Amino acid sequence: MGIDIEAGGRVKNKVRVTKSENPYIRLLCKLYKFLARRTDSKFNKVILKRLNMTRRNKAPLSLQKLAKLMENKDGKIAVVVGTVTDDKRLYDVPKLSVCALRFTETARASIVKVGGECITFDKLALRSPLGQGTVLLRGPVKAREAERHFGKAPGVPHSKTAPHCRSKGRKFEKARG
Repeated sequence: MGIDIEAGGRVKNKVRVTKSENPYIRLLCKLYKFLARRTDSKFNKVILKRLNMTRRNKAPLSLQKLAKLMENKDGKIAVVVGTVTDDKRLYDVPKLSVCALRFTETARASIVKVGGECITFDKLALRSPLGQGTVLLRGPVKAREAERHFGKAPGVPHSKTAPHCRSKGRKFEKARG
């Protein structure tokens, strides 16, 4: 059987390509595009997909969450396609090997101070091209303030959606009938 051109032909799924002007991101996309094609590793395909995501989908991950997720995973490299941020609430930072797109200055200082290391994705590609000995993590995408306003309309029964209004009082968005 052929393709029914009259009915619209076959559906092609276009892969999202980054719109970033950052030359480092573009070079990393090239590198992981090659690795995803030439290796059987699912890890490289996932990294390529996440490198091409929008900035809002590359949510930052705090050092506290990172330390919690990396408990009992000694000798493994934490991989975050996004920013690693510092957390003042974390007093004793464990020794970690972290690979991320960028680190805040204080986060980098905290990791290096305890003997950990901060590596880039090109170094990771040399160290473990198939993603062995790595733990792939991501930041909370739905933690944005805007996400509170999405969902069932505020006021509808069982709705946990926040209204777009100045304040929550008797006079604000309390229409009945």
